[in-house]
Amino acid sequence: MQAADISTLEAVALAATRSAAVAGHAWVGRNDQNSADAAATSAMRAALAEAPGRGTVVIGEGEKDDAPMLFNGEVVGNGHGPDFDIAVDPLEGTSFCARDLPGSLATIAFGEPGTLWSPGPGFYMDKIVVPPRAKDVVDLDDPPERTLAKVAEALGKDVADLRVVIMDKPRHKELIARVLQAGAAVQTPAGGDVGGSLAVLMPTHDIDLLLGVGGTPEGVMTAAAVRALGGGMLGRLAPQRDDEADAIRAAGMSLDRVYACDELVAGDAFFVATGVNGGPLLGRPRTADGTTITESLLISRGQIRHITHTTFD
Repeated sequence: MQAADISTLEAVALAATRSAAVAGHAWVGRNDQNSADAAATSAMRAALAEAPGRGTVVIGEGEKDDAPMLFNGEVVGNGHGPDFDIAVDPLEGTSFCARDLPGSLATIAFGEPGTLWSPGPGFYMDKIVVPPRAKDVVDLDDPPERTLAKVAEALGKDVADLRVVIMDKPRHKELIARVLQAGAAVQTPAGGDVGGSLAVLMPTHDIDLLLGVGGTPEGVMTAAAVRALGGGMLGRLAPQRDDEADAIRAAGMSLDRVYACDELVAGDAFFVATGVNGGPLLGRPRTADGTTITESLLISRGQIRHITHTTFD
């Protein structure tokens, strides 16, 4: 994409996540995940319809969660501008939103046409995300103890000084135990591995790596941010049910192949998130006296930009 196109599309992505965040925020604490997801998705779709160009959704969250979605293959935009690919989750952390727990985000990534990896029927993947200084030392086939030792050496730390994000899921029980036994500290959010990955990449957060299995849409969006900032990421499909594994094999895809970051996102791309209900990364939308204030994060071309936006009704 040309620089002018990137700047234009960044503005579109920011408008889309802001719209989704404000719509989703109306459902914070109402214990209704599907309504929150539907509101965020509808608002994001309406914003993307105004995009100056033609965007194709390569990977979305809805099919995995049987939720309202921007569906794979959906085309958005007015057609008058550049073509681009989209990876999207209008409401990352739906349970956080429904229960008013911190960390829910409206998220999206844009890339050049044909550059965002499509996992086909694969909904889950095993991931490692590390900062730039450790990008060349990780191996998804290493046991966690060896990964910790290699990352610690690359970062000039002791293993005991490492802080690791692993989602608090039953599938991670052994992994968490082994990382703790090795001496590292573990942060175990209930979900939201996009937020955990961003914390690894941002120097203002004291997180050294992310490990474990999460969603493929989150993986591709994370890879857009990782690539933009020169970090390291590896991923491999990790089906959580037999029918998912069978569908992956039927599609001719390998369960053993490890994808590097530049295979998950093979060209220029950027990532945008807007806070829905507050948390360590971004605050929630705030409305008063006819104005709405949102907080967003734009990761693009080696830069991290925090953007506060005020909308006047």
